[in-house]
Amino acid sequence: LQNPKVNQLAQLLLPFPLEPSARFETFVVGKNAALVAHLRSLSDAGYTNSPPLWLWGEPSCGKSHLLQATCAAMLPVSAIYLPLKNLPKLVPDVLHGLESLDLVVLDDLDVVVGNPAWEQMLFSLFNALQAEEGKLVCAARCAPAGLNFFLPDLDSRASGAIIYQVTGLIDDHLAIALQTHARFRGIDLPDKSARFLLHRLPRDMGVLCRWLDTLDQASLAVHRKLTVPFIREVLGTSDT
Repeated sequence: LQNPKVNQLAQLLLPFPLEPSARFETFVVGKNAALVAHLRSLSDAGYTNSPPLWLWGEPSCGKSHLLQATCAAMLPVSAIYLPLKNLPKLVPDVLHGLESLDLVVLDDLDVVVGNPAWEQMLFSLFNALQAEEGKLVCAARCAPAGLNFFLPDLDSRASGAIIYQVTGLIDDHLAIALQTHARFRGIDLPDKSARFLLHRLPRDMGVLCRWLDTLDQASLAVHRKLTVPFIREVLGTSDT
């Protein structure tokens, strides 16, 4: 966030920094090639006055990763990533003034749909960003047609977005993604170890990456490699 007009917002949003590993370079594309290409193009100087983008998909499919990667790719211009599910105690005025930014990225938008006050602020933000030629990228658990909007005008704006479904990864691609995140952290994760983790842990990249950090710390403490026996010890599991 690099805009003097929104310094007050910067103080408010400090709890929501971008994850260092949430970058395009660590995202395994799978069936999302067209979406990733579109998101990457947002940082092009000639990309202006475009409809908003709306990403949807099941939990853990990679929406938040892509949103944060998009935000990171825009820097050093002014951009903000706002995970709405983490703002339950904040009033919708948190959106006020965001139209002065070059890019606004709203995650988990479905958690505020149906709330008249939030929807009114969202509608105003959609319109103001369009007037200022700012870029807006949203994500939700489903496409706009699957949400119960309170404001028909916001429903119309959302339905006019460019809509992409984010497709989750199959197991082979998940293993590659896990190893990609490991390399980003400077961790050597052999194929067998990656597949063992996928077998023992939820197929949720957020959960898997948190375990990568735990395993990295544990391996550094005892100077051991991330072999299957060592990972089994750390996870506290045993063969069945």
